[in-house]
Amino acid sequence: MDTKNFKVNSKNSLVEWIGRKVTGIHNGTIEAKEGNFTFENNILSSGKFVINTKSIKILDIEDTETNTQFANHLASDDFFNSDQFPDAVFEIKHAEPSETNVYHVTGDLTIKGITHSIITSLQIVKTDNIAVLDTKIVIDRTKFNIKFRSSNFFTNLGDTLIYNNFDLNIHLVADAL
Repeated sequence: MDTKNFKVNSKNSLVEWIGRKVTGIHNGTIEAKEGNFTFENNILSSGKFVINTKSIKILDIEDTETNTQFANHLASDDFFNSDQFPDAVFEIKHAEPSETNVYHVTGDLTIKGITHSIITSLQIVKTDNIAVLDTKIVIDRTKFNIKFRSSNFFTNLGDTLIYNNFDLNIHLVADAL
């Protein structure tokens, strides 16, 4: 059996987030801290990546003071509680090859110490020296005890409501070991 391991290069990787509320959207980036992927006979067999919740950046708010307040709020217990839970982790439990370079994946996502299974599709383009993974994961934040201004838990929010789902657009570049 031919086994090939790849390690995520966090400097060349990018994770973008989008959150929506009644009155608009916010977007930004978050650091891919580390990760790895293993291929058996050129087929993805396992993988894991870690996102640093302390590295959340907001790109759509230009005012420095407002941006800092929002970043601190996202790091607070209302959202990611980054001091207590600095890492969010996605671990591939099963990868089923589909069309060229696409896998249907079941994995465990852990945020704030809470783990839920999710299903997504990954596109991975691999050479001998590099593997590039792209995916979009839609996450229901309320499953991870992120309840702030959620209509599942609060009423009469009006235009302060924040939608439960947020997106992570993940682009990981991994180097062969």
